[in-house]
Amino acid sequence: MIIKKIALYSIIFLLTISSFAQGTFKILDNRKENKSMPFTLVNNLIVVKAEINGKELSFLLDSGVKRTMLFNLKFADSLVLKNVEKLKIRGLGEGNPINAVKSKGNLFDMNGIVNDDLNLFVITDNLFDLSAKMGVDIHGIIGGDLLKNFVVKINYAQKKITFYMPDTFDYSKCKNCESFPLDFYNSKPFINVEIEDHLGKEIDVKLLIDSGGGDALWLFPHSNPDIIVSDKYFDDFLGKGLNGNIFGKKSRIKKLKIGSFEFEDASVSYPDSTSMVKMHSNKDRNGTLGAEILKRFLVIFDYPNRKITLKKNKQLYKDPFLYNMSGMELIFGGEMLVKVKRARLVDPDKSMNTSITEIFYNYDWTYKPSYQVSLVRNGSPAHLAGIMEGDIVLEINGKPAYSLKMQELIHLLSIKENKKIKLLIDRNGEHLRYEFILKSLL
Repeated sequence: MIIKKIALYSIIFLLTISSFAQGTFKILDNRKENKSMPFTLVNNLIVVKAEINGKELSFLLDSGVKRTMLFNLKFADSLVLKNVEKLKIRGLGEGNPINAVKSKGNLFDMNGIVNDDLNLFVITDNLFDLSAKMGVDIHGIIGGDLLKNFVVKINYAQKKITFYMPDTFDYSKCKNCESFPLDFYNSKPFINVEIEDHLGKEIDVKLLIDSGGGDALWLFPHSNPDIIVSDKYFDDFLGKGLNGNIFGKKSRIKKLKIGSFEFEDASVSYPDSTSMVKMHSNKDRNGTLGAEILKRFLVIFDYPNRKITLKKNKQLYKDPFLYNMSGMELIFGGEMLVKVKRARLVDPDKSMNTSITEIFYNYDWTYKPSYQVSLVRNGSPAHLAGIMEGDIVLEINGKPAYSLKMQELIHLLSIKENKKIKLLIDRNGEHLRYEFILKSLL
């Protein structure tokens, strides 16, 4: 189970400009009442393919944002944008507002879900690179713009999303489902749930529902005097927002209750106030409910009728809440040239009257993904072992790092306390070996 952490890459827009009107999303074939499509699940987060003005791009589906965004566009991804205007925007993190442009009247097509007058923001600064963290290309984020026009069923188990016209969805077919009212603030959905803290105190909290946040739960202590950080915590890197790194405390709560659904020992993060100071326009908000919880359900977002419906995902519902115990954060470090051993079989030579198959080996040079250490937590196993920011991980426990996906690497660093991790590191061209033991701090 991979809980880590694109921790809240749900970028909460705090725009310094007013909203602007745009077209409506609809199903292209008017004879159809719904449209289904597959998605890719990466570190709990939903990635979908869509075209902007004919150019195919990858989007994170994020209920925690209102507007559609593009970023990290390389030359090969270049596309024509219409009616652009420069501006600055602010989101999560410690830095200053960043440069962006606003573009009106674009054509969006996601496998037959279309909008011929889409307005979007394009981040032109290179400071925000979601692709590096997730290990796959991510060109943008889409959320409330799309979700508000449909009833949207997300099946995490089957990795399938279905869009329904609002008046056609039949809730009577959803057995063992529970529905909950949604409150909306700035077009973003909020739900009231109950938590039981480390002292056994039950607290009602209002949470932003954020399908683009990889963690289970974020709580803001200053939003409610009853929200108190447990004595058992550790300081951690929680993620990266538009304006820089987000730090805070990682801990656990006794229970999280959503109707009759209960989760024990759920992981919780408490972001530092310096990272969050600009985002609290909604004074009633106490935190965020993220994808580490949502993935445990079949989720039905119904923005038009202001409700969310949940049904247990039996494959994932009881999975433990894990976290990266190594203390080192990894990002995609680009491609590197590696030597790969290949085998070639030669069939028996019948003229020689032999039945022996010969195996010949040769080596090819090819480009493979590399993984770089982007941050090391002080006092963590990786830090104490000598791992440094900027190190390139070549091998992990004897396996080439390039043979593993990013989520597989993180899973290996999260799955079991006291597991020995052996690394081969490239540091400025020098190959070094390190090892450490994963240690639970909660």
